[in-house]
Amino acid sequence: MSVDLLQAERPLFSYPSFKSRNEKAAPFLPMSRQEMKKLGWDSCDIILVVGDAYVDHPSFGMAVIGRTLEAQGYRVGIIAQPDWQSKDAFMTLGKPNLFFGVSAGNMDSMINRYTAERRMRHDDAYTPNDEGGKRPDRAVLVYTQRCKEAYKSVPVVIGGIEASLRRIAHYDYWSDKVRRSVILDAKADILLYGNAERPLLEVAHRLSQGEQIGDLTEIRGTAILTKAALPNWDGLDSRKVDQLGKIDPIINPYADINVACATQKLADESLNDDPTQVITIQPAEFKPSKKKPWENTYIQLPSYEKVCEDKVLYAHASRILHQETNPGCARALAQFHGKRLVWINPPAYPLTTEEIDSVFGLPYQRVPHPSYGDAKIPAYDMIRFSINIMRGCFGGCTFCSITEHEGRVIQSRSEDSIIKEIETIRDTVPGFTGVISDLGGPTANMYRLKCKSPKAEQTCRRLSCVYPDICHHLNTDHEHTINLYRRARKLSGIKKILIASGVRYDIAVQDPRYVKELVEHHVGGYLKIAPEHTEKGPLDKMMKPTMSSYEVFKEMFEKYSKAAGKKQYLIPYFISAHPGTTDEDMINLALWLKSNNFKLDQVQNFYPSPMANATTMYHTEKNPLHKVTRDSEEVISPKGGRQRKLHKAILRYHVPENWPLIRETLKKLGLARKLIGKSPQHLVPPESRNELQGIAQQGKFVTNNKPAQNAVTRFTGSAQFKKATVNTKSAGGKKVGSTKPVKLGQSNNKIADKAKGNKQFNFSGQKKR
Repeated sequence: MSVDLLQAERPLFSYPSFKSRNEKAAPFLPMSRQEMKKLGWDSCDIILVVGDAYVDHPSFGMAVIGRTLEAQGYRVGIIAQPDWQSKDAFMTLGKPNLFFGVSAGNMDSMINRYTAERRMRHDDAYTPNDEGGKRPDRAVLVYTQRCKEAYKSVPVVIGGIEASLRRIAHYDYWSDKVRRSVILDAKADILLYGNAERPLLEVAHRLSQGEQIGDLTEIRGTAILTKAALPNWDGLDSRKVDQLGKIDPIINPYADINVACATQKLADESLNDDPTQVITIQPAEFKPSKKKPWENTYIQLPSYEKVCEDKVLYAHASRILHQETNPGCARALAQFHGKRLVWINPPAYPLTTEEIDSVFGLPYQRVPHPSYGDAKIPAYDMIRFSINIMRGCFGGCTFCSITEHEGRVIQSRSEDSIIKEIETIRDTVPGFTGVISDLGGPTANMYRLKCKSPKAEQTCRRLSCVYPDICHHLNTDHEHTINLYRRARKLSGIKKILIASGVRYDIAVQDPRYVKELVEHHVGGYLKIAPEHTEKGPLDKMMKPTMSSYEVFKEMFEKYSKAAGKKQYLIPYFISAHPGTTDEDMINLALWLKSNNFKLDQVQNFYPSPMANATTMYHTEKNPLHKVTRDSEEVISPKGGRQRKLHKAILRYHVPENWPLIRETLKKLGLARKLIGKSPQHLVPPESRNELQGIAQQGKFVTNNKPAQNAVTRFTGSAQFKKATVNTKSAGGKKVGSTKPVKLGQSNNKIADKAKGNKQFNFSGQKKR
């Protein structure tokens, strides 16, 4: 990523080593007094308290943070998944010299523990043997309280995704109310948000130099509590919906260039008028640089009390927060909670390639701590042969929290750093068979994609670089990713490099070379992509592209698979009950699935995670993607157990236990005659005597009320992957598939009619006799 205008004042590891220590890195960061003693430590400088089991791997946040601090000379201990019922477990490593660092772990503790229907899970992938119940609800709050009880005078620094997404007053899905900023409820001293290596090292350095925690007020990427706005900061009032403060339009990134070009033009013209003219060079007059409109400026948001009682003000505040996320031009945010002010400094600058290489190059053991013995940690088993090549996502999907946590700026590792990690896995990780399970990140194909203009990048306030269309400033050349794949495949001992991270197909089709490379060498039979829906209404609320992009990618995928002599299939993911989705939208999606012979084994209902734009829509029924006013756009949001259950059931139209609910809905919508029947154009069959008795004609079925597994979409059968008849033209003029939504109000069901041409297979995936 270009960092000319998005670069911190000092490099990440430029601080002097703490106490001039040159100790060797610990084999594992100690979790007990015995381990500390073996290292010759009498105390820890910093103790990290986390909700996950300790895995010394760069995919686990506590390992990254711990090793980063260790590299600066700090002695770091870890208390992983402590017994939170008393303070005793928080005293096992003694009193830290500087501070406690508290995180719920790689996942938000509430999302980790509860399903989208608020049912408690009984497993935990980040715990040995997948055991549930090893972390409390709202772990950051509980852990902080216990740290304060253990050593009252020791500062507590909170961070990780749970704290990051709760840095402001936020809607809480589990209690169905707006909660205060987590820094208040936790009674923490300072909050770090995002990938926090940069602010964390500054906090550690300044505390180690004798500063008090209360003096650390203006560190980027932090939130603090104060009584009033910081001195020497200019405030903009945005406590009412008609006082935006303002959300500035995109500043012209070429303003200075245009002025310079105009000045040069005038000079050239004067020379042309009289080539013999004598030009006197005057010394340039000194002019102080003009203050940029975002420097030392904050926006005062509606108070916690106001956003609790007024959903329009909540949506307004959420819109401002999402506009102020670009490190290049973001302003500070201030929100009163009673008499106390939550002050959120602008985001930290992204890591440079050299800095992120240094972080991933630290001496990780890449295995769980030995204290877990032979216990299996599912989250580790999933990623132990995978490699994270970048951070961040500029997609801006409204239901996703990656952008809110990691930011929109893509922070990419160098090719050499990635290749070295592959070699490390090959040579040191137990059980490696030669297959790298993933070479990706939040999105597989955003590696080294960046804005072509550093000035535009610094001042841009777009929520997405690819919606509603791909920004003309965005470089979509995948050459760096292609070269990385090719180099990785050539390594000795590497049999296969798979891409398991989701592919952003609307960007991929901009560079067919990438799709060809991916399909020929890096698909293990199935490739995950995420259209999420087929209908424009929900897609607009998700900030996702239309199905036309999917169809273009599908055509490329099938073309290159056939050329390579491979049978490979796309696995599309869909979300049910997303804000902006009607019952008709879900029926249209189900008809699309049926016409393409897809059966979804498991479906994910929309999960309102803290601070996401879609969560704001769910709570307020307003659209924060546009200016929020009292009479601005209303957003339909499926709520209540029955409505959410219905949308999930429609996606699984082929499951007999869902038929009664689907039939009831079709009758209410006046669609029973069109969509209930035994023909291929019908969505579900009519009631039968055998069904009422719980026996299907071709075998028994039993109603199963167990909740579906989380966040997985699969397909069963084999015939569903046969190519369906298609008749819609792509942008290139070739017929690639249907891009038009089904219009339920029309006299004919076009999608169902189209399926009649499929003579070899019916919709259940069985061959016709």
